[in-house]
Formats: sequence, structure tokens, C-alpha cells
Amino acid sequence: MAAGTISDLVVAARGTSTTPSRSPYFVEASIDIAAAVASKGGVLEAGEIIQAITVPANTMIMTAGIEVTTAVDGSSADSVLSLGVTGGDVDRFVGGFEFDAADAPAGTYATMADGSAPVIIGSTADTIDIELDSISTAPITGVLRVFAVLLDVDALGGGADEVDRDQLA
Repeated sequence: MAAGTISDLVVAARGTSTTPSRSPYFVEASIDIAAAVASKGGVLEAGEIIQAITVPANTMIMTAGIEVTTAVDGSSADSVLSLGVTGGDVDRFVGGFEFDAADAPAGTYATMADGSAPVIIGSTADTIDIELDSISTAPITGVLRVFAVLLDVDALGGGADEVDRDQLA
């Protein structure tokens, strides 16, 4: 089965603000490798994209990362992934992270990519994605926590010109 995009594990970002005093907010998603395998209907392979977090339009991704919360199965080998925005810079936040059991036990955080910088999502929502770069023996279990710090950068808009209390006076 050819590599493709697994989109049914994606988690929508929550916490956006519509007030002028906007603040960054934290989002996370747990990506269960067994669920990704089941969703695909076969083993994962290089080139596979796993959508992790849906980012609303007009939002800055200030930073993002990965933690291994449950180590992948011990038979996996040379499993390497990246984290970024597919269609943009797929390894913007993490590049070349070896996440097989020998290299990444539970509690391991991926090293941030060199030159990692914020990304602004334009007028259309997008996703923060895991791309499987290379795999010699595919993992079938394990859990990765993908996290990000986001900021709503949409225009503040104008204030109300008239409110109900003005009509009552």
C-alpha cells in the first residue's frame, strides 16, 4: 500500500481568543501509532503524513515539538520523522528525529530543528503534521505527543458603533 495522508487522528486547536488582549495558547495531540496503522489499513512507510493538530486560519505557530510518551515497539528500526506544515516546511520544527525504541524511550523529546522559527497560517486553516522520513522496520505500537504554542493573529476588527442600551435611552 502506498504512502499517503492519515487525517482521522487530527485534533483541532482550541483556545483561540476574540479579545484584543490575545495571548499564546498551548495545544497537544496524542498520536497512537497503532491507530495510525489501523487507519491506513497496513504498515506505515516512508513518505507517510500523519496530521496531528488543525491550526485555524490567521494563526501563528510559535513553536511545536514531539515527546515520546509510550516507546514504539522494540522491533522497529531506523524510524525517522519530521514535524512541520506539509505544503510549507515539513521539517520546520523537528527534523530527522529517530523515534525507534532503541533511540527514543518514553519521555524522550525531539530536538528542535536548526533555524526553527514561527510560521503564520494564512487565510485557510492548515495542519501540523508528522512526516515519516525513513523506516527500515515499521513501528506498530507506541504513542507520540505532538504539542504547539499558537497565537491568533487575525485582525482585531472594529468596535460596535451602536448597542441596544443606546436605543433604550
